[in-house]
Amino acid sequence: MTPTGPAELLATWEAGLAQHDAGRSLLLHRAARPAAGAEELLSMPVGAREADLFALRRALFGERMQVRAECASCGEAMEFDLDATRLGDRAETPDGTPEGTPEGTPETLRVAEGEWVVEFRLPTVADLAAVGAAADTALDPDEARRLLFARCTVSAVRGGQAVPAERLASLLPERVRQRLAETAAEADPAADVTLNVGCPECGEATVAELDITSYLWTELDTWARDLMLDVHLLATAYGWSEPEILALSPLRRRYYLELCADA
Repeated sequence: MTPTGPAELLATWEAGLAQHDAGRSLLLHRAARPAAGAEELLSMPVGAREADLFALRRALFGERMQVRAECASCGEAMEFDLDATRLGDRAETPDGTPEGTPEGTPETLRVAEGEWVVEFRLPTVADLAAVGAAADTALDPDEARRLLFARCTVSAVRGGQAVPAERLASLLPERVRQRLAETAAEADPAADVTLNVGCPECGEATVAELDITSYLWTELDTWARDLMLDVHLLATAYGWSEPEILALSPLRRRYYLELCADA
């Protein structure tokens, strides 16, 4: 991963202020892969993007993540540290490279269950963006599901008869849906990172999804506002420009700020 400097990160943060989750996710992914074009990023499987965002988070803020969740049983607020070293890891091919990376297209997966045979590909970032855009126009959940099935289905056969992809979501039995979900999760485990958290108050377990886009954006927002305050204080004290201040290492910047406080 190419290191991203403070000026570039500030530009990412500024651009993301007017965006929602999908737009911020793309901006963060560009920060993680600055050499990649928009088309390449959109064509990546969702898990590949999530893996990149976890890697960016580790590069910027370290391996420890402080997570907050609410117990689903008693409502107790839970806070704990999480080791993010392995979060976002993806399945590897026999040669040791992650599956579904930009160097290769997502493979076609196949599920045979009863009279059904379905071939599909992993959802890409573009697929989720299309479904999300449709949902913004008051698309109901069933329509969103049909759209995603239609975009990702390569072929579907029921009892030897081809089934149009746009009808698949309404015709598939629940057991086939489950097999499809399990197969996709096995092929792209980083696409959905969930935590099973035991409540210290009541002992019950709570399943919580870790949304890396929201988590990383919150951290970036705090970092950017703190950094802009540093720039303001140093510019006021020394008359330096923003680029000059951002060019300083964090250690030297902190040292100058301590000198300002002692003056």
